[in-house]
Order: sequence, then structure tokens, then C-alpha cells
Amino acid sequence: MKAKNLLITYLTFVFCCFATYATADDISEGISDSAILESTVNINQADAETIAAALDGIGMSRALAIVQYRDDHGSFYSAEELSAVKGIGMTTVERNVGRIVVD
Repeated sequence: MKAKNLLITYLTFVFCCFATYATADDISEGISDSAILESTVNINQADAETIAAALDGIGMSRALAIVQYRDDHGSFYSAEELSAVKGIGMTTVERNVGRIVVD
């Protein structure tokens, strides 16, 4: 009886491990390229609402500061240049570098 309970416990554990693995595969395949593209923002063309929605840690006031800085100083040449905007540090830029597009 002990061996049977041990076997059932072991098989349940193995099943749970593989069930989680299969679910992770299914989720990663469900992410489309368009979903990835939708999460990017061109900081040289987007309005403040779009910037605030797309970037992590950037609220409306910082998004307005980005647009104002762009209007005053011209287009951004790199994502890192966002750190010149008051209230935006390199940590915020690094967290969003994959979402930022410049033309």
C-alpha cells in the first residue's frame, strides 16, 4: 500500500510539472508580433496620451514634459536622450528601452 501511494504521489508531481510547462509554451505561442509592435511608441511623433500609455513609469505629467522638451529642443536621436527631460532618469529609460522608437 505504501508503494502504491508513493507511486501515485510521484506521478501526480510529474504530471503537474509537465502541465505547467505545456501551459507556458501555449502562452508564449499566443503572443503575436502585432502585440509586441503595439507596445512600442515613437517618442518623436506620439502625443502625450500615447506616450503615457505605452511607457512604464511615465505618467501624463512626464509625457507632457517629453512632448514639451521635443518641441523646444527638436527630435530625440536615441532613447537615452529621454534622461535629459526633467523627472526622467536612466532607470526609467532602461526599463522602457525596448518600447521606445525614434526616427
